[in-house]
Amino acid sequence: MSYSAITSRRVSIPVNVGAVTVGGRAPVVVQSMTNTDTADVAATARQVAELAQAGSELVRVTVDRDDSAKAVPHIREALDRLGVAVPLIGDFHYNGHTLLADHPACAEALAKYRINPGNVGFKEKKDRNFSMMIETALRFARPVRIGVNWGSLDQALLTHLMDLNSKSLSPTTTRQVMHEAVVQSGLLSAARAEELGLPRDKIVISAKCSEVQDLIAVYRSLAARSDYALHLGLTEAGMGSKGIVASTAALGVLLQEGIGDTIRISLTPEPGGDRSREVTVAQEILQTMGLRSFAPMVIACPGCGRTTSTVFQELAQDIQTYVRARITDWRRDYPGFETLQLAVMGCIVNGPGESKHADIGISLPGTGELPSAPVFIDGRKVTTLRGDNIAEQFKEIVEAYVRRRWG
Repeated sequence: MSYSAITSRRVSIPVNVGAVTVGGRAPVVVQSMTNTDTADVAATARQVAELAQAGSELVRVTVDRDDSAKAVPHIREALDRLGVAVPLIGDFHYNGHTLLADHPACAEALAKYRINPGNVGFKEKKDRNFSMMIETALRFARPVRIGVNWGSLDQALLTHLMDLNSKSLSPTTTRQVMHEAVVQSGLLSAARAEELGLPRDKIVISAKCSEVQDLIAVYRSLAARSDYALHLGLTEAGMGSKGIVASTAALGVLLQEGIGDTIRISLTPEPGGDRSREVTVAQEILQTMGLRSFAPMVIACPGCGRTTSTVFQELAQDIQTYVRARITDWRRDYPGFETLQLAVMGCIVNGPGESKHADIGISLPGTGELPSAPVFIDGRKVTTLRGDNIAEQFKEIVEAYVRRRWG
């Protein structure tokens, strides 16, 4: 299923970030962020390459001091030597104006700059510092993301809106004022960037919150009031299943409403955990919603008293592992394979039906059923597998199908 499956998708102004298009009618773009010290060129380049290999189409790196700014062009060179063309985004806070001005090689190596209007500067310094960053973006023809964050909101703007609300004849809640402050911070900053000469097709806005309902409310308002490309994501989704559930709940609603041009899942990794997990979750959200296809889907039943045998669980895991191991070769040799759907079912109740809906499905015997496993291809039963090597037989069927259909 293609991304056009979502009806009434908001069409924003397209922004080119390197060779990647964000917005317009382009598919929703997956991005991620490193958590290495950017000054460590080898470690950062390695993690960027890993994220790109996992499927991240844009990767953001922290640029917080001179050493990290000096490292950015070397990271870009290391990636180029590896053949990793993923665009790099620089994440700036507080001192971005001086870092970009003092390190033009960094400014040139980055494909986009992230500016947080809540901490780009305070009082009379705010506009000067913001203007300096926009001037650098103009000099190098780079887009910017106006990245508003609930946790670092422009306090002067918030105080102003709170005062107006307290004097209103029909005041709203404090939370609604906060929502408005987040939205206005993004829109006013984008308008100021345009006044300074930055075209609309060089501007992306994000307005990140940590609570699901806040995020939905803020982005609905942004989408209704502008046609800028929008970057979606909870600012701190959390760890493990909590982070995945929160991100899916928030982004699922917005994407279903046609809102969002690029997404990041801000998962807290387990100690020593795989940073690329956030990329996989982002892809799975988009794929399960029918917006994009990244890898074959393996459908498997949860099991019940009819499936006391662990055979189908082991087979489902085996097939999932096999598919992931084959992705690199399939991507090279069989364009389009990403839409493949496999079903590994545990008994006759839903097994045959689900198997018929998939491209290839197998229905394993449940408790008390005959020790045979019918296989369905494109809705038709083609064979029945028996014996101790069902997994290998099924893999051979899958391999032959991929070769025949996409070869």
